[in-house]
Amino acid sequence: MTPPGEDEESSIVPSKVPRLVESPVFVLCSVRSGSTLLRVLLNSHSQIRAPHELHLRHLRVKPGREFTHDIMGELELDVHELQYMLWDNVLSYELRRSGKTQIVEKTPSNALMWRRLAAAWPEARYLFLLRHPASIVESVLARRKGSVPEKVVPEILRYAEHIEEARNALSGLTVRYEDLTAEPERVTTEICSYLGVEWEPGMLDYGRLSHGPYRAAFGDWGAKLKSGEIQPARPLPAADTVPPELRDIARAWNYLDAP
Repeated sequence: MTPPGEDEESSIVPSKVPRLVESPVFVLCSVRSGSTLLRVLLNSHSQIRAPHELHLRHLRVKPGREFTHDIMGELELDVHELQYMLWDNVLSYELRRSGKTQIVEKTPSNALMWRRLAAAWPEARYLFLLRHPASIVESVLARRKGSVPEKVVPEILRYAEHIEEARNALSGLTVRYEDLTAEPERVTTEICSYLGVEWEPGMLDYGRLSHGPYRAAFGDWGAKLKSGEIQPARPLPAADTVPPELRDIARAWNYLDAP
C-alpha cells in the first residue's frame, strides 16, 4: 500500500471520490522560476488564496496495520485515495481559513507529480510558469551554495521535461516569468480572466500585505522578493551560452530559434 512515485504512471488512475475543493489551481514550474512572485501577486487578490509552498508530495498516508487494506477496501478506498483525501482536506482547510473563494498551490515539485495531481483533481486548473531554462540554472547557481552546473543542469532539465509533458497533456494557461516582470498588469489580467475573477489593481502592490514567511522551503526569500516591488528579470542569456542539454526545451518554449 505504498503511494506511487512521481514517475510511476501505471498505477495512477483518476479519483472517483468527490473533492472538497473541486477545482484548485496548481502552478507547474521549476525551482527559481519566479513562482513566489506569482504567488504573492495572486495572493494580493481579494478572492485568491495563494499560500506558501505546501509540499503536498511529502504528506503521505501510511497504514498502521496489515488489515488496513481490507478495512479501507470495504469503503472502496486504497492508499492513493486516502492520500488524495488528505491533500484535499489541507487545501480545503486553508481556503476556508482565508475566507477566499479560490486557492492556488505553487510548490515547484508539483511539476514532478503532475499526473498524481490530475488524478486526484480531475477538475483542477493549471498555470504553467516558464522561464528561460538557462536563466533558471544561473539563478540556482547564484543562490545555492556549492552548486555546480554538472548537477544543476540535469535537475532543471528534469523539471522542464515534466512541465512540457504536462503542457501537452493538460489544459491550462502558460505564463512567462519574463513577461510577468515586464508587463505585470497584462499578465495578471490574463490570469484573472482564466480563473474567472475580476482583475484588481492592488495585486501589483503586493508589498502592502502580509504573505507569510519568506524563508527556505516556504518559497523565495531573496531581497528582490522582500522589496515588495516587482523587479525586472535578468537579461536573457546569449544563445551560444545555453547548455546543450537545455537547448531543445528552450526551443520548445520559444526562447531559442530553430536550428
